[in-house]
Amino acid sequence: MTYLHSQQTLLYDRAAAGRSLVAPLRQYAQRADVIVLALPRGGVPVAYEIATALEVRLDLMLVRKLGVPSQQEYAMGAIASGGIQIVNENTLRAHPIDQGAFDAVVARETRELLRRERVYRATRAPVALKDQVVILVDDGLATGASMKAAIHAARLQTPSRIVVAVPVAPLETLEALRNEVDELVCPLIPEWLISIGYWYMNFTQTSDEEVIDLLQRAWQRESSSGIAPQESSDT
Repeated sequence: MTYLHSQQTLLYDRAAAGRSLVAPLRQYAQRADVIVLALPRGGVPVAYEIATALEVRLDLMLVRKLGVPSQQEYAMGAIASGGIQIVNENTLRAHPIDQGAFDAVVARETRELLRRERVYRATRAPVALKDQVVILVDDGLATGASMKAAIHAARLQTPSRIVVAVPVAPLETLEALRNEVDELVCPLIPEWLISIGYWYMNFTQTSDEEVIDLLQRAWQRESSSGIAPQESSDT
């Protein structure tokens, strides 16, 4: 378990945030059994910098936050590929909604998850995670619901190790994930999170086009360097 607590300084943008995670992950450089999985969209620019610097594979872990209908910023849970669903009971106690409204949010976010799968991957199959070192990356954690769903989805494929690497997160969220993973890397742990975007100078929304461009660049690098993707046996 690793917490890397830095001074409370702002991150410039997601690319800079990714570069801040390279040094603590250096032990995984140039390893054929390592795969960096980005949580789109915001996690992709962060993960791209990590995978490029470490010269390892980059792929996606598709997850969607389930926001409270009246206050979307509050996660009442999350879903991930593979039928994973995480429910945040604390949020639902604070913001109770009926089952019909909950199911409507799940249905909407499932449609978006499938859309992203289709748009980002096209015909490329997901990689197999069995016996691999999986590094899950996002641009920050608030409640951690999306990351927890990603962890559970990854664990279904029995990787050899699961690492969570994020630029910024509150201590209570990291503590809640402590027993879920083999290693946590987070260089900025503010006493008060306020919001993830608060800790970035530039936190403009990542577009589908940017995600596709970065993935294509990463996959082209892998192809030219001979890093062959290990496709999932499930697809």
